[in-house]
Amino acid sequence: MPEHKPALLRSTLVAATAAAAAFFSLAPASTGAAAEAPAVTAAAPAAAPAAPVEAAVQTVAFTAPAQAVEAASAGLSPAVKRASALSTALAQVGKPYRYGASGPSAFDCSGLTSFAFKNAGVSIPRTSRAQSAVGTPVSKGSLQPGDLVFFYKPVSHVAMYIGNGQVVHASTSGQPVKISSLNAMPFSGARRV
Repeated sequence: MPEHKPALLRSTLVAATAAAAAFFSLAPASTGAAAEAPAVTAAAPAAAPAAPVEAAVQTVAFTAPAQAVEAASAGLSPAVKRASALSTALAQVGKPYRYGASGPSAFDCSGLTSFAFKNAGVSIPRTSRAQSAVGTPVSKGSLQPGDLVFFYKPVSHVAMYIGNGQVVHASTSGQPVKISSLNAMPFSGARRV
């Protein structure tokens, strides 16, 4: 397993663990799904699991293909998926901005949001303008963490609302992924995916 920054690894594990937990909660108890899970590979960090189910969840987090994680996350509520996407976006703070980049080492604004939602098992369009047409419209006063927030007219920038009047976004060339005030840019709308 390649070396990862602790925040990115933690975010990835949170999202994968939530997806795996959802999967195992749907598996019938008689199948022995947790007992039949493959062993953790040697590359996985050694950690003593708190319970047998957690050991199986950790195993899936390290060995399940992306399609299996997405399928397992299908049963999660939209609020849990938004929280997972937000966690992934926040884990990218400090990474460089690069136009057209969609991670994992660099991002532009819509690359960051599409990367974050993809890791939560949700597919959204790649550009900020296209993202501004998905989901449900949300007023500025009704924003919740994980909502997509759009700026300028016509829309040319997207961020993710984190609460307390702040957003996380890949802002512009020469500046890393960062947290900014919602009011630092001209608000044009928001959507809840």
